[in-house]
Amino acid sequence: MADAGRKATAAVPVRDLPDRGRVLCHGFIESVTYVPANQVASFIAIVIDHDAPPPAPRFLASAKGAAGAGAPGSVPAGAVSADRVRPGAQRQRPAGPKERLRVVWLGRRRIPGVDAGTELRLEGMVTMRDGLPTIFNPRYEILSRQEEQ
Repeated sequence: MADAGRKATAAVPVRDLPDRGRVLCHGFIESVTYVPANQVASFIAIVIDHDAPPPAPRFLASAKGAAGAGAPGSVPAGAVSADRVRPGAQRQRPAGPKERLRVVWLGRRRIPGVDAGTELRLEGMVTMRDGLPTIFNPRYEILSRQEEQ
């Protein structure tokens, strides 16, 4: 009955998640990862918003753009210079909207009902891990289930 005194809060979309803290989130499973039997048991899912925009194309330098790049040592727009990368930067979120949330259930090899396309409501502590917001062992509610064919 500990939940009886809690206030009902609205679920936050994936793109609006903070870098750290307790969250109630809503989204769809984009993909799941099953680990091999010889590794520590964990079940990993990637969650996205329902209306998430398609990922932006990666920066590709064209031959024309690379030849006339401007001053020596200048970096084309959209590229990151190696001297600008700080140690530990891989754990920080890149600038721009967050599109994906990694959810990890430790000690589980499979979660029945949690497959690609399933709609979930998740509650837990979010943290940054390898550049992605991540929730470990969240409370979850399956809101929709993919119809079996």
